[in-house]
Amino acid sequence: MKRKFFAAVLSSVMAITLLAGCGSGSTESAEPASVGESAKENVETTDASADSGEIYMFISSPEYADAINTLIEEYKNVAPGVTINYETTQNDYPTMLKAKLNSGEVPDIFSSTSGKEIDTYLEYSYDLSSEPIMTTMDPAVASAMASTANGGKGCYGFAIKGNYFGIVYNKEMFETAGIDKFPETSSELVDACKKLSDAGIKPFTTGFAEWWVFKHTYQSFVNAAADGAGISTADLVAKFEKGEAKVADYPELYDNYFAFLDLAKEYGDNKPLETDLSAEEAAFANGEVAMMLGQGAWVEADVLSINPDLKIGFAGYPTTEDAAETKVISGSDQALHVNKDSANLQATLNFVNWWYTSDYGKSWFTDVAGVVPPIVTDAPSDFEVIKQGAALSEAKGSGALAICYSTDSWHQTCGQILQSYIAGTVTKDEACAQIEEQWASIDGAK
Repeated sequence: MKRKFFAAVLSSVMAITLLAGCGSGSTESAEPASVGESAKENVETTDASADSGEIYMFISSPEYADAINTLIEEYKNVAPGVTINYETTQNDYPTMLKAKLNSGEVPDIFSSTSGKEIDTYLEYSYDLSSEPIMTTMDPAVASAMASTANGGKGCYGFAIKGNYFGIVYNKEMFETAGIDKFPETSSELVDACKKLSDAGIKPFTTGFAEWWVFKHTYQSFVNAAADGAGISTADLVAKFEKGEAKVADYPELYDNYFAFLDLAKEYGDNKPLETDLSAEEAAFANGEVAMMLGQGAWVEADVLSINPDLKIGFAGYPTTEDAAETKVISGSDQALHVNKDSANLQATLNFVNWWYTSDYGKSWFTDVAGVVPPIVTDAPSDFEVIKQGAALSEAKGSGALAICYSTDSWHQTCGQILQSYIAGTVTKDEACAQIEEQWASIDGAK
């Protein structure tokens, strides 16, 4: 599926979000932000035409499978002797990756969350600092790929895309229900759900079958809780990791987030725990629901391919009664790592460098994958999520990319706990106790 998707303004927005904390705790700027002479020289000397062998690529984000397969097909014209074996999954990716690593089957390219998980996989990851990829990588993306263990230096990953996170909604349905602007407070969101329901419109599709949907929604409330406590999001997450915080201490989490989940369940899918990404996209695109939860810029091309006439709106999650807290979140949350001990390392590096520096590779992000480019670009955006996300970020600021402060092992566990809450098999207090225990157990020792 061919997609067109540009984001000129992302560089400044991501710089604010990512440089604020996802790269490391160091006050020094990450080394990858500047390109060394060796990287510049390699741009001219890299030639993959004589490469041969196999590259094993195992990553999450199956929503980009078609685009990546297209990329691989194009690379055959550059390096016909190279075979790229591509495998992707989502729901159980962290567990499957760890099993591969433990068995010694380290993929040549694998993925993780950026930020904290850079250090989790540091021993397996090649430092790209001197590679040609650095000549085009957005500095904010590079900062999210730095290692805290190395003093905020190095670049141990690259990104398929940048992202905007928030609520995707149908503008026409809101107008039909007599709602002239998207709600900015918790109470306004409740009122909007009632108005939509009274107009015969189902408010939500939730995607609660996907554990990662919970991390995409939860992070806005974590940011609000940090603001309410007068500390940074990074400091709040650290308190939970050290076992020094209780969910009940933060009303934005204990009261507001669980009330939000209850609201989504009441006004959402008939079987919320059976609704995955594809089901969300279908329901939203076919005009069955007014709002899509847990998604962002990456879904727009898919839903428009189903219904090109959709009038898409995009906004942050209402988390409190303070409208200023309703912010979209921006940044690059995923890292792709190159296995530093790959048996076919140079061929793998040549592929990665081509991906980021060739004319085709640079256009692939926008014209094929339909994502917010993780490279420096001044191309304007054609997509509503990007345009509206950028405008909201400029007007209100953007929230911290809180998911970068924790590992995917923790996020997956938290998502499963919250799925149990949605199913009614654990109470709110039981879920909170499990969240506290697992947050400290999984990420506290890292």
